[in-house]
Amino acid sequence: MSLDLKRVASEPLTSTAPLVEELRKGEKPRAQHRLGLEHEKFVYPVGSAQPPTYEGPNGIGALLERIAPGGYDRFRETPESPVIALQRGMAAISLEPGGQFELSGSPFRTAREAHQENLEHLKETKAAASALGLRLVALGYRPVGTPGPGGVEMPWMPKTRYQVMRRTLPERGRLALNMMLMTSTGQVSLDWADEADCVRKTVAVARLSPLLVALYANSPLLEGKPSGYMSFRSRVWEEVDPTRCGYLPSWFDGSFSYKAYVDWALDAPLLFLRRDGEYRHPKLTFRQLMTEGYEGKPPDMGDWTDHLSTLFPEVRLKKVLEVRGADCASAAMTGALGALWRGILYDAQALEEAELLLPRLTFTEHLAFHDTARREGLAGKLGPRELHRLAGEMVAIAKRGLLRLDPEDAPLLAPLEAVAASGRSPAQAVLDAWKEDPRPEVLMTRFEL
Repeated sequence: MSLDLKRVASEPLTSTAPLVEELRKGEKPRAQHRLGLEHEKFVYPVGSAQPPTYEGPNGIGALLERIAPGGYDRFRETPESPVIALQRGMAAISLEPGGQFELSGSPFRTAREAHQENLEHLKETKAAASALGLRLVALGYRPVGTPGPGGVEMPWMPKTRYQVMRRTLPERGRLALNMMLMTSTGQVSLDWADEADCVRKTVAVARLSPLLVALYANSPLLEGKPSGYMSFRSRVWEEVDPTRCGYLPSWFDGSFSYKAYVDWALDAPLLFLRRDGEYRHPKLTFRQLMTEGYEGKPPDMGDWTDHLSTLFPEVRLKKVLEVRGADCASAAMTGALGALWRGILYDAQALEEAELLLPRLTFTEHLAFHDTARREGLAGKLGPRELHRLAGEMVAIAKRGLLRLDPEDAPLLAPLEAVAASGRSPAQAVLDAWKEDPRPEVLMTRFEL
């Protein structure tokens, strides 16, 4: 999530045209296209299923402080506040609400450079964690615990934004707190050249996203038992807030554009406004805020930037295109994530092939496809086609793209090739381990990074 740097006031917004132009500012010449990885993971004490708090000598704050001397700048909300993020160059380490530890990687030309940065981050973080009796775990949803009272309770990180969202987001969906505290993901950010390129890439990723969900499904357990989903993390998003999550209908009816994305975002309710160093919660959509103002003043671009950071569609647009459908996975699978989308989106022929891989589903049909993927993983079907075969074809398209574009990135796809060929989503290995020994502290040892 956002570092929540100090809000910078800007010119008042009096029309939606600047919002469309803000997306246009993300355009980059193809020669400058880059990719960046985001990798979240859970932190647990060795031998325990109780996640650490921020505070204390073995807490998340202590983990940040142990890493910080490696050339990082510390970020606090105020000079007196605890450290909530670290930054070194263009890479940042930040905390999700429940202490999930996230690397937001630098932009790189190649997937292997992004992968190497993540490997170095993991090496650094694992060494610091080990010294504190902590370990890193690669699962998409906590195998035990609840977001509220009862059972293994979850800690909250000391970030004002999260305390506000803790109050406001549950009004929008039953599983909002589950999303904040219990989930962990891997993401990749990519570039586009112009509006047509953005539209084409966004729609392609959206249509392929169920295959991504199936390939990376790694969260089958809920409160210590099988949930009925290969990716319960993906299921959680269905009940966070339908106005700010999921798929946009315009991705499936041919009407998507910069303006369509802006219009969708305008109709999502505000989670907060930052005013005079405080977080406010006007119960307005951003469109209503532009019409009515707040305390007699119109919003500005800083408000819009904050608002965009509280939207969670399967493909999110800011100054980059964010692919958000994967569960947290191993380091090798995370490296493959960057290679997959570089191969598909940055090679013209691969993009054409990917666009033809699946039938042209309607919005409603696509939602059913997505539900199959998160429930059944690679064992599911789209009509008569088995998802593991379709996923294998998607990976093969990416590999051919990389062989044309940059053959040295192609070996990163090996883990995905193996997963698709096996027909088993990573979640199946989690279920197998659970059947052998359901104790969560043992399970976490099996999936330690």
